[in-house]
Amino acid sequence: MKHSETERPWQNWELQKAISPKTLLLLLLVVVLLTFSAKNTEMDKAAIETGGIALHFLGIKDSKVVNGAMNFVAEAFPFQIEDRVEIDRIDNFDPNNLPAFSRVEVVIESEYDTLTDTTEQVETRYLTHSFGYVIKAGKKMIETIEMGFWGTFISILISLPLGILASKNYTPNRFVYNVIRMQLSLHRALPEIIVALFLVLMYGFGPIPGVLALAIHTSGVLAKFFADEIENADPGPQGALKSTGASRIKVLRIAVFPQVFPAFVAYVQYIFERNIRTATVLGIVGAGGIGMELKGRWDLFDYSHVSTILLMIFLTVIALEGISQKIRSRTM
Repeated sequence: MKHSETERPWQNWELQKAISPKTLLLLLLVVVLLTFSAKNTEMDKAAIETGGIALHFLGIKDSKVVNGAMNFVAEAFPFQIEDRVEIDRIDNFDPNNLPAFSRVEVVIESEYDTLTDTTEQVETRYLTHSFGYVIKAGKKMIETIEMGFWGTFISILISLPLGILASKNYTPNRFVYNVIRMQLSLHRALPEIIVALFLVLMYGFGPIPGVLALAIHTSGVLAKFFADEIENADPGPQGALKSTGASRIKVLRIAVFPQVFPAFVAYVQYIFERNIRTATVLGIVGAGGIGMELKGRWDLFDYSHVSTILLMIFLTVIALEGISQKIRSRTM
């Protein structure tokens, strides 16, 4: 029995090709672009140097990556706990009334005289505090936390009204919506360290440029989060309240904010933790905090001081994470 072509439609079916010439050409173009990019960013060199780590531990070839890391570790430990100051630089020093946990140390140091081409031994007295550097770095860390707090606080003051104006359902009009959204994009596009550089020129060295730099950048991030949450809030309660003739402000306060409050708290906690981590870096450009101490010690190759600072930053971030989790568990 013969079948017509209409009775056997599968004969006209065409299987889709797994890889078409167009796909091959696109893949080839991607590979070429990635190759140029890898060469430009020295990814090839990074792969070779990283692979050399295994050869180093196998005893085949020395790796400068491993040597550099080992040199840092050798000088970074033990942690620097003490702090000492030359007694001749201390005004009104009283050897009979030393601060707590302090002692006087006498150090014999060699000094070279270029005029006589001789070296002589010089006795120098120091006031050594057993926990002096931990206290000093701790004060800088507290300043960093304060910078993160005030940067976050000012960011909330900026971002809350901007977040409302940047939400489609509560903005006065389309023009305001677009202008505010563009402004928030500008805030996010400005890295804190670049903003801090300009603010240091205006306010000078210290925590003020750091606080304002954090507030400017994170207000763009926080306001966008706020606006998105307001737009995505359940419209049911809002519609019911609007039908009673309630104003927009009242709808926001009663029908929107209770819904989005847990998300707002989570965003603020994230920004606060982020601001503290970022504040440690802003000190590199003179914007206050422990970063200034970190930069100074790194430039002097005082790696034991650097390791103490890094440990203090790590412990602070871990502590803040634990506190944030407890606060969030109570607000959810």
